[in-house]
Amino acid sequence: MATHNRPARVAEEFRQELSALLARGLKDPRVTGFVTVTGAKMSPDLKEATVYLSIHAEPTERERTLEGLRAAATYLQREVARNIGLRYTPHLRFVYDESVERGDRIDRLLREARAQDAESADLRRTQEARPEETPDAPAAAGGNAADPAQPGGGRGEP
Repeated sequence: MATHNRPARVAEEFRQELSALLARGLKDPRVTGFVTVTGAKMSPDLKEATVYLSIHAEPTERERTLEGLRAAATYLQREVARNIGLRYTPHLRFVYDESVERGDRIDRLLREARAQDAESADLRRTQEARPEETPDAPAAAGGNAADPAQPGGGRGEP
C-alpha cells in the first residue's frame, strides 16, 4: 500500500497561504487576538482541510476570534485555493490548538519548581553553616553524656 505524501504537502502549502492571509488581516472586527496557524491536516481526497490555530488572548476574546474565523471560512477557502491552484476548494475547519497553552503552563510549572528547589538548597546551606540552630544543637554544642558536670553524666543515671 502506497503512502500518500500529496495531502501532507498540500496541507503545508495550505497552512502557509492561510498564515499569509491572516497576517494581512481580516475585516471582521471579531478577529482581534494574535492568531498563529500551528498546523494543517488535509484529507486524502484533498476535500477537507483541518487547520489548527493558536490564539493568544483571553478565553472570551479567543472564542470571538474563532467565531470570526469560522464566519470568514468561505472567503479564506476561496483565496487560499486560488493562490495554491487546486482543482477543488477544500472545506475549511478551524480547531483551537491547546498545545502552545499547555507548553506555556508546563514551562511555568518547571520554573516554579526550580525556584522552590533553589530556595530549599539555600535554606539547607544556611542551616549547615549554623549548626546551633538545628534541633540536635545541644548535643553538638558540648553536652557530653559522660561529662560528670552534667546532670546524670558519668554515673549512668538518667
